[in-house]
Amino acid sequence: MLTDDAGKMPIAAEPVPVVLGDAFGWYSPGARRRGVLLCGTFGFEQWCAYRSWRALAATIAGAGCPTLRFDYPGQGDSRDPAGPEIPAALDAIRAGIAFLREQAGADEIVVVGLRLGATLAALAGERIDRLAMLAPFTTGKAYRREMAMQSRLIDVMPDRTPMPQEPDSLMVGSFTLGPQTLADLARIDLMASESAPATHILMLGPKVEALAERYRAFGSTVETGPFPGLNQLVSEPLFSRTPDQTFAAVRDFAVAQAPAPVAPSPSPLPVSPCRLADATWQEEVSRFGPGLVGILCRPRGPWSGGTVLMVNSGRNPRAGHGRQTAQLSRRLAASGIASFRFDLRGIGDSAERPDGSLPLYALDAVADVQAALNHLEARQHTPCVVLGACSGAFLAFQTICQDERLSAAILVNLHCFDVEPGTDIETMIRDSFRGEVGYAERARQGELWRRILNGELRFGKILRAVGRDARARLTAWTARIPGLAPGGQTVARRVARLRRRGARIHAVYSEGDRGVAALAANLGTSHEAIARKLGAPVTILDGVDHNLSKAADQERLFAIVREAVEDARRTRSPEHEAGQASRAREVPDPSDSHPASVAAVRA
Repeated sequence: MLTDDAGKMPIAAEPVPVVLGDAFGWYSPGARRRGVLLCGTFGFEQWCAYRSWRALAATIAGAGCPTLRFDYPGQGDSRDPAGPEIPAALDAIRAGIAFLREQAGADEIVVVGLRLGATLAALAGERIDRLAMLAPFTTGKAYRREMAMQSRLIDVMPDRTPMPQEPDSLMVGSFTLGPQTLADLARIDLMASESAPATHILMLGPKVEALAERYRAFGSTVETGPFPGLNQLVSEPLFSRTPDQTFAAVRDFAVAQAPAPVAPSPSPLPVSPCRLADATWQEEVSRFGPGLVGILCRPRGPWSGGTVLMVNSGRNPRAGHGRQTAQLSRRLAASGIASFRFDLRGIGDSAERPDGSLPLYALDAVADVQAALNHLEARQHTPCVVLGACSGAFLAFQTICQDERLSAAILVNLHCFDVEPGTDIETMIRDSFRGEVGYAERARQGELWRRILNGELRFGKILRAVGRDARARLTAWTARIPGLAPGGQTVARRVARLRRRGARIHAVYSEGDRGVAALAANLGTSHEAIARKLGAPVTILDGVDHNLSKAADQERLFAIVREAVEDARRTRSPEHEAGQASRAREVPDPSDSHPASVAAVRA
C-alpha cells in the first residue's frame, strides 16, 4: 500500500496506487462523473513514453475527471500473468473500466490508447462513450513488422552488431514478445470488426483513414488527424519528448462535454488498498523525500537482513530496462533478500527536478539516492548494497563514496567514474557507442570500408569520433593526477578510502563495453590488481549486450548480487567489523586482498 514517511495516506491530490487483478496502476480521483482510462502501449515504446504518459494522465485529472493508468500484466510493476499476455492485457483493460464505474462512480467512460494499447482498447468489447486511438495498429502483424525493424536498431552487442534473437520470439529494447504473444498478435485485425468500439472516436496518426471509414460505417463519429512528435515520444528512451500539441488535443477530446460534478459532490468511494504480492514476495509503494516514489520488495518468508538499493539507469522507470529491475527484486525476495527500487526526480513517477533537467550523470542526484537511504533507515531496512547500471552505476559509485551506510556497490557497465563540469550529457551519451572502438570493430569486419566507399558514412565523422575518444582518454589520464582530479581526489584514492572502511566494489562489464576503458584508465590495466583495489572481482560477461537483456544474462547478475549481499552481511557482523578496525589501525593498506578477488572472473 502507499505510505508517506509518516506512514499515513498521502493527500488526495496525489494519484494513489491500485491493483487491478495482476495489473498495477495509478488512480487520480475526480469530481466529474466521467472516468478516463489510459491504455499505454507495450514494452520498449511504453518505456520511452512513460514520463509523458504520466503527464497526460495528470492533465486530464486536472480537468476533474477520475483518471486511471496502469501497467499490463507482465510489464512494469505488475505481476506476471497466469496465462497468455494478450488476453491478460484485455482483461486488465476491462478491469480498469470496471474500476472507474464502481470505485469512481463514473457514468461515462473514455479510453485513451497509445499504439498497441489503442488496438487492444478497440478489442476489449466493453461499452465506452469515447475512444482516443493514438497511432493505432490496424493489425497485429503490422505491429510485429514494425517492432522487428526497431529491434535490429535497438538490440545490439557492444560491437554494434545485432543481438541474436531466440527462435519464435522477438526482443525489442530488452522486452521479449514470446511465441504465444506473437501468435495472438497475428490474429488481430481491426478491419474485421463487426461494430465500432465507441460512439465518438478520435484517431491520430498515419494510415488511419481506412479504419476510420469502417467505424463511420457503423454509425460512429470519427475525427482523424496527424500525430506530430510521435517518433520523439516512442523511439527515444533517453531523450523522449512529450508531444504537447497532440496531448492537448487528446485532453480536450477526453474531457469535452463531460457531465458537471453533482452538487453537492458525493464523497469519493474508498479505494481498495494497494497490495502487490505473490507466493514469495510482497511489495509496498512509498512516497518519500523530495517527491520521490519507490517500491520496497520483501520476502514473504524469513528475511535475514540487508537490503539492495537499486538506482535508475538512464531514464528507465523503477521497473528497469526490459523490466529487469522488478524481476530481479522479486527473484531476490524469493531467496530471502529485500530490495528497494525507486525513481530519481525527473524519472518515472517521481517529481520533476527543480531546473527541469534529467538526472543523468548529475552529481546533485546523489541527494535522491541518499533520501532513499534515509527512507529505508527509518523503516529499519538500511541497505548494505547499492546497485546501478551505466548512469545508475555512476550515481551508485558517487553515493558509496559519500555515505558510509553502504557496505558494497555493484557497478554494471559503468561508463565513467566522474563527469567534467559543463559536459554536454546528451552529446556524451549519443556518442558513447559511436567511438573508435565501434568503428575499429566494424573496420575489421570490412563493413566500415564498404559504407565509406558507398558514401553512407563520411570519413570526417569517423575522425571526429576518434578525436572524442582521444580527448576522453586524456581526461581520464589527467583524472589520475591528484591536483587535476575532481575535488583533488583521484578515483584510486577514493577507492582506497572505501577499502579502509571495509566497503567493496563489484565491477561487472559486458565484454567489449566501452566502460572497461574507464576502469583501466583510473585503476590500471590488470584486472587482478584492480580486483585487489576494489576488494571484489572484476566480472567480464562474455557474449552479453550493454543492458544484459537475455534471461541467462540476468541469471548471472542475480548470482553476483546475491553473493555481494551475503558478503556484505558478513562484513557487517560485529566480529568482522571489530577485526576490520583492528587491521586498519595496524596496516592501513587499501590493497588488502579479498579471498574472492585475486583475479578477474570471466563468466
